[in-house]
Amino acid sequence: MRTLALLPLLFAGAVQAAEPLTIDVHRDANCGCCKDWIGHLEQNGFKVNDHVEPDMSAVKTRLGVPHSMGSCHTGVIDGKFVEGHVPAADILKLRERADLVGAAVPGMPAGSPGMEMGNRHDAYQVVGLSKTGEKVVLANYPAH
Repeated sequence: MRTLALLPLLFAGAVQAAEPLTIDVHRDANCGCCKDWIGHLEQNGFKVNDHVEPDMSAVKTRLGVPHSMGSCHTGVIDGKFVEGHVPAADILKLRERADLVGAAVPGMPAGSPGMEMGNRHDAYQVVGLSKTGEKVVLANYPAH
């Protein structure tokens, strides 16, 4: 009988574990690639809260995104910034790194999620920013 009493609790835990990760995305209203990156996140199981912003520079400053790591949109997950066209898999890696305050794909490299341009794939890196301000490479994506 005790086992049956635990079933609702076990089921509730399983449902909670299946909930998608939520990320807030701040973007300019006129940016198409930002919408494409949001689509990439949603296709990879993220729930996106889309925030259209009148002043992205102010958003980036508030979130601590260094100018050198800038791109067109900024996400926030678990209090960490996700700048630019960071692949969903690398956002998951960022979540595991307590030493980092954020990650970025600086610029807008062709072939990164949301910047698909046919066969063109520029080389790019996903760069993390530590609490002490050091940059560390989280992933390398070669040109092809």
